[in-house]
Amino acid sequence: MQTDNLPQNVYVRIQTDLLVVGDSIMTDRHHASNGNYEDDDPQNQIGGIIPAFPLSGWLRHGMERVVSENDGTACHPGEANANFMKEDVYERDLDDGYHEKGACVEDPKEDHGCVVFDLFGGFGNQPGKVMRRPIKFNPVRSSVDYTRGQAEGHYRRLNRNVVSRNREDNREPLRNAEVDAVANLDGCWHLSFRETKPEFIGLLAEGIDFLDGHKTDFMHQLGGARNFGAGIVDCHLINPLYEERELKRVFDRGKGNTNKMDEKDDQWAEEYRPAFVEALEARIEEGL
Repeated sequence: MQTDNLPQNVYVRIQTDLLVVGDSIMTDRHHASNGNYEDDDPQNQIGGIIPAFPLSGWLRHGMERVVSENDGTACHPGEANANFMKEDVYERDLDDGYHEKGACVEDPKEDHGCVVFDLFGGFGNQPGKVMRRPIKFNPVRSSVDYTRGQAEGHYRRLNRNVVSRNREDNREPLRNAEVDAVANLDGCWHLSFRETKPEFIGLLAEGIDFLDGHKTDFMHQLGGARNFGAGIVDCHLINPLYEERELKRVFDRGKGNTNKMDEKDDQWAEEYRPAFVEALEARIEEGL
C-alpha cells in the first residue's frame, strides 16, 4: 500500500461482554420467533442491528481526545444555539478543547476545515469523509460475514426490578425496567472513506487505541447503562494491509496468522502507521 493508494474500507475489531445503547437495538425477532416469541426465552436465536449513531459518537469522542492531546482543538459536534439540556455546556466544552462548530472553515463546500470537521462533516448538509455503518449481529457464528462488518452477538431483553429500600417492605419491587441488550459481542465495524488521506487513518488508529486504553473510564465507554458494566469495549484497528481472506482468518478461532500476515503486521507497525500518525500531527500543528 502506497500513501497515494490508501484503503477505502477499514475494519475495527470490537469485543464486549454487554452492550446497551440509548438509541435502542433493531431486532429481527419476527423472523426468529415463529409466532411464539418470549422476551426471556434463553433459546431465542435473534439477530439484529446496532445503529451507527452510538458507535459514531463513541469513535468521535476518542478522536477528539487524540486531537486535544496533540495540542489541537476539535470541531464541536453541536450548534452554539442548540437547546442543550445543561446550562453553559457549550461554553464549557469550548474551554475543554473544542472550537465552535464550523469556525475552522469559511466555505464548507470548498474548505476542509479541521481534521474532525473533515471526517464527520457539519452544517449545511455537508457530509463527512468517513461513512459509519451499523453493525449487524447474529447469534449463529456461521451466519456472520465479517468482511461486511458483522458480528456474533446474542440479543436479550433484560428486566431490572427497582425495589424498596425500606426494611418493612422486604425488598418489594416498586417498578420494572426493560432494557434491550446484546451480550458476548465479537466482530468488526466497517468504516468507509469517501476520500482517503493519511491523517484520517492516523487519527482512526490513534483514536481506537485511546478508546481501548480508556475502556473502563466512564466517559469513554460505549452506549448507555454504563453504571451496570455495559459498554466496556476491547477494540483495535484491524491491519488495513490485510486482504479479504486474511480478514476472515482473523475471526477463525481454529487458525492463526500466516507468515504473510505477520510480515504485514511488521510493515504496518514500523512503516505505515508511523507515517500516518506523522501526517496527523503535521495537520494538527497547522491548526487544521
